[in-house]
Amino acid sequence: MIPYHLPVLPKETIDVLDINPSGVYVDVTFGGGGHSKLILEKLGRDGRLIVMDQDLDVIQNIPDDNRITFIHSNFRYLKRMLRVENVVEVDGILADIGVSSHQFDSSHRGFSFRFEGDLDMRMNRETALAAADIIMTYEQESLIEMFSGLGEVRNAKTLAGLIVSIRRKSKIKTIEEFIYGIQPAIIGNKPKYLAQVFQALRIEVNDELGALKELLYDSYEVLKKDGVIAVITFHSLEDRIVKNFFKTGNPEGRIDKDEYGKIFKPFTLINKKPIEPGWEEIKVNNRARSAKLRAARKSGE
Repeated sequence: MIPYHLPVLPKETIDVLDINPSGVYVDVTFGGGGHSKLILEKLGRDGRLIVMDQDLDVIQNIPDDNRITFIHSNFRYLKRMLRVENVVEVDGILADIGVSSHQFDSSHRGFSFRFEGDLDMRMNRETALAAADIIMTYEQESLIEMFSGLGEVRNAKTLAGLIVSIRRKSKIKTIEEFIYGIQPAIIGNKPKYLAQVFQALRIEVNDELGALKELLYDSYEVLKKDGVIAVITFHSLEDRIVKNFFKTGNPEGRIDKDEYGKIFKPFTLINKKPIEPGWEEIKVNNRARSAKLRAARKSGE
């Protein structure tokens, strides 16, 4: 079994899901299986758990349990993949939106600036576009938009200009080549700066925000009335999308009204403010420090 991270906010997540022992649940980010294990403990013999992950490394973590079904897919295809399994509606959905410790700690995956290796960052290694491809092919304006919008890099224009200048002379394929090349652009705390740069690249490579939006729309369609969706996010861009969607049914937070002026409210919030880990959990699992859990129950039509 691959040593993945501890499940974040484990008790809190199971509590908000309010699991029906005979229900059907989906863990769209299976990873190391920590949350799934807790869900299975609450399910009875007639319950069912469907787990999804785009990273085939997780197969080693699937328990021998006839109540569980594994789907190798990006969670943005939730509705389509459930149809393949003849599942029309479910009682609950869990999404732990983040990179697993296994991915961060595997040097060959290219997610962390702590290691040497290919500048990759693909969660699904069957997809074509790696981080190095973005660095080598994106127009300068697209690089600026990516680093400023997805990584909140303060000097995104300077960084993008430097990258374009470097790649005219040589290819950038590895983490060490990339970090060495952008040294002149690094400002402030180096690890923090690189974390922002790598975050922007990772989100772009995997279209994480686009996938999250599609997941939320699909979740609303496949949830039963009174079904629960619980989402754990790790940065403000994701959290804002989830917050808006739970309140208004769209990622932008746009208030929609029908012809009679009635506001569309797709969900009832289970927790009005996000649930965050306490100091005891952070002490054991430092990577949980930025986690935020939001949960909502599907309202009637």
